[in-house]
Amino acid sequence: MRIIEAHRPSQHPRGIRAALTFAFASIGALAGCLSLAGLFAFAAPAYAAAPRFIFAVIADTMHGPTDEPATQRLIEAINRERDVSFIVYNGNLKGPKEACRDALYERRHTLLETSRIPLFFIPGQHDWVDCGTAEAGGFDPVERLDLLRQTLFADATSMGQNPIALTRESEVSRFRPFRENVRWLSNDTPGDKDDIVFVGLNAPSPNNHYLTAGGRNGEFEDRVIANAFWLEHAGEYAKRRDARAIVVFLQGDFDPERYERPDRFAWLRFAHSPRRDGFLEFKRSLVRLAQIFHGPILVIHEDDERANGGFVIDQPLRNDKGMLVTNLTRVALAPHDRLNQWIQIEAEPGRKTPFRVSVRDVPKHMPMPTTQPVWPREEPAASMPGVPAPGPAPASELPPLLQAPGEPQPDQVPRLPADQGGGGYGPAMAAPPAPASAPHTPGAASGSSVPGGVPASSVQSGP
Repeated sequence: MRIIEAHRPSQHPRGIRAALTFAFASIGALAGCLSLAGLFAFAAPAYAAAPRFIFAVIADTMHGPTDEPATQRLIEAINRERDVSFIVYNGNLKGPKEACRDALYERRHTLLETSRIPLFFIPGQHDWVDCGTAEAGGFDPVERLDLLRQTLFADATSMGQNPIALTRESEVSRFRPFRENVRWLSNDTPGDKDDIVFVGLNAPSPNNHYLTAGGRNGEFEDRVIANAFWLEHAGEYAKRRDARAIVVFLQGDFDPERYERPDRFAWLRFAHSPRRDGFLEFKRSLVRLAQIFHGPILVIHEDDERANGGFVIDQPLRNDKGMLVTNLTRVALAPHDRLNQWIQIEAEPGRKTPFRVSVRDVPKHMPMPTTQPVWPREEPAASMPGVPAPGPAPASELPPLLQAPGEPQPDQVPRLPADQGGGGYGPAMAAPPAPASAPHTPGAASGSSVPGGVPASSVQSGP
């Protein structure tokens, strides 16, 4: 199944794959086009009327106050593109060394709201996980996550001056706290079939906030259940609405190349075990999603290893039997200039390759914004109320607590693999041929789309 065409080669230092990609780029691209040209022939007639649209993805642009004007210019450059339907800010609204204060979140929230087109924000590592470090102020990460849920994720719409509706997982009573997990549609026309289902999840680096300390890893365990439910719910929703594809956003690099075969007797081994994979359950949830929804699934996340070509496209995910999941493709984002580049993804469900990825540049002569958003005023320390004396505070002074998710019911919990007490994942999927990429040749502009003179490289796989 061929899902994506890339505007530039996905060079990446990932061992043998990078060497093979470099050596056989031209031969693989030609052979792939010839061998897989007809795989989507059955879908083209049914989806021929599906509209084409473009969305932009940016992330990790603000590490300090000096990055704010450049980020505003980046958003403005995207807003000037007529065909872009929305922007996804895929994590890290702040830098790792910035203190996680309320006023900082308000400033960055105000900046994102200046976008004229809808903007969706996905929480990332620096936004709450790193808040416990001394450099970030020594805050409680879970408390900072709760603040984000009550502020940046308070509305039932996206950010931006022309927001669009979305659905939050918090609308499900059992998952009331998880307002950051969202779903929206590319086409919300009443009575019309939905084109693509978009899903945003809170799954940050590093290692999905899995803690190795003793005791119950409560925040991680509850969020794993919530994320698994939301993915399965999205798969059933997309299947029921006859959606063309599913796109999943998360900030964390979930290391899909790392495959661990289920081992029921691992607890008997006393040798030193490798680091526990905090994304293990997430990857199994993606496998389950691919079994529920048989159409193309695109997973977009930040690349912790920083790819040379701006992004990496491949199909590395395996099921519990070690077979590649052929209808799921991941795009790892790593633009080399985070303040002057964005990732553009063109979606056209009627095509045999429904997604095309390219790197776009901010015009070199585009000036910095002359006016800044009206930032919320931070009160000086002298005007802040005094700190009460030590001792238990009365109940009326405590902030309201969010309801923790209840115990999962048998008819609501997503099915887990055999080693987790479930029934496995079902039949294996066929392995695709090795991905190929074409060397980059300069076109009219670095931000041009695939038809604009740059040969496209394709990620391909067999049924």
